[in-house]
Amino acid sequence: MVLLTGASGYVGGRLLQSLARSGKPVRCLARRPQAVRNVPPGAEVVSGDVLVPSSLEQAMQGVESAYYLIHSMASGRSFEEEDRQAARNFGEAARRAGVRRIIYLGGLGDSSAELSPHLRSRIEVGERLRASGVPVIEFRASIVIGAGSLSFEMIRALVERLPVMIAPRWVSIEAQPIAVGDLLAYLLSALDLPPANRVFEIGGADRVSYGGLMEEYARQRGLKRLVIPVPVLTPRLSSLWLGLVTPLYVRVGRTLVDSIRHPTVVRDGAAAREFPIRPLGYREAIRAALAEEDEDYSPVPWPLPPKPQRGFRAFDSRIVAVDAPPQAAFAAIERIGGASGWYAFNWLWRLRGLLDRAVGGRGFRRGRRDPVRLAVGDTLDFWRVERLEPGRLLRLRAEMRLPGRAWLEFEVRGEGAGSLVRQTAMFDPAGILGRVYWSLVLPLHQLVFEGMLRGIKKQAEHSPHPLIPG
Repeated sequence: MVLLTGASGYVGGRLLQSLARSGKPVRCLARRPQAVRNVPPGAEVVSGDVLVPSSLEQAMQGVESAYYLIHSMASGRSFEEEDRQAARNFGEAARRAGVRRIIYLGGLGDSSAELSPHLRSRIEVGERLRASGVPVIEFRASIVIGAGSLSFEMIRALVERLPVMIAPRWVSIEAQPIAVGDLLAYLLSALDLPPANRVFEIGGADRVSYGGLMEEYARQRGLKRLVIPVPVLTPRLSSLWLGLVTPLYVRVGRTLVDSIRHPTVVRDGAAAREFPIRPLGYREAIRAALAEEDEDYSPVPWPLPPKPQRGFRAFDSRIVAVDAPPQAAFAAIERIGGASGWYAFNWLWRLRGLLDRAVGGRGFRRGRRDPVRLAVGDTLDFWRVERLEPGRLLRLRAEMRLPGRAWLEFEVRGEGAGSLVRQTAMFDPAGILGRVYWSLVLPLHQLVFEGMLRGIKKQAEHSPHPLIPG
């Protein structure tokens, strides 16, 4: 049995899925069990709080290895004292339960230097866990690159929102960022190590500053950014600035900036000798993070439409009930475009095609390969079929010129004797221009896309049988 703490967090949530895929029996300890999402079959979630020792006893029963992925950085109280108490409680409970090893994820930093409170607390937590007498395998990591990581999202927010960036001194401090996939690989591999007190410094293949990460992110997103170095921006002012232009709370931003001011690079090569893991460089890590986001953008479960925005990706979704079976509804969707038109306001679609041609795009004249059936890779006017699950899902990727990337997706679900059709427009804006564009076209969606759904409903209900594939 593996006990996992922090399963509702960024790393813990991904580690939960990785452990389940490896076949390990997993028990998640959570203060709020409902906050642990996508619990895989066979995994269990129990209620407990590391600040309440009595709540840990039952969770520890039968556990061989325990992951400690907890920190109190966002706490309004003294996070250092909370971290110390939490680590002490967890270690003592693990010792009483006979846990063989604790695997702890901490922060990378030179312990002989004068560290920020956050990095100092990360190192002290490892010491408190070891003081329990349970063997601790501690990983000290630098910046984690992945869609949803706090540091990566800060970089993304700064680059996406600011054509001109003020760069305080901490932007030039050297780090050794690690891709989240490589971090998970280290955490999983620790289960195969013999129980012993070990400390491993882990990072990616390259050393780079936060400024270098911003430049590379901008390059991969096709954004041009001007960086102006400013020597006078203190951590306090930096945190206020981050709170203004990024999703970070000022308190979290202050703690993060305090940590960024210290180099976080690997000085001990023990991890490279012990593990058969060859971590990515920061360029490949950023590329993987953006690709992961494309694969994992999926909207919230049915029947609710997705939220208007997730990260920087915007959604516009609507649902219509169709008095026809799912096959008939999907057949009407699959005939969209080309000579069949878009079921409503075809003149607006043609106008959009003319505007695209005027700016050097593909325009609206490509039509479609077959009047009834689609296949992945088919062109569809100025769209291309990116994903097709017959009878259930059609996703189109826009190939017109846009300040960003756009998709149009249709999903069909059975509902009694009829079906539900959900239509979702998705937009990944490139910089400020992309967000302005989305704001301008959103009112048109109400008109055009609702008209399209009414047309699909009418087509499916009035002539469903000829449209159902034989």
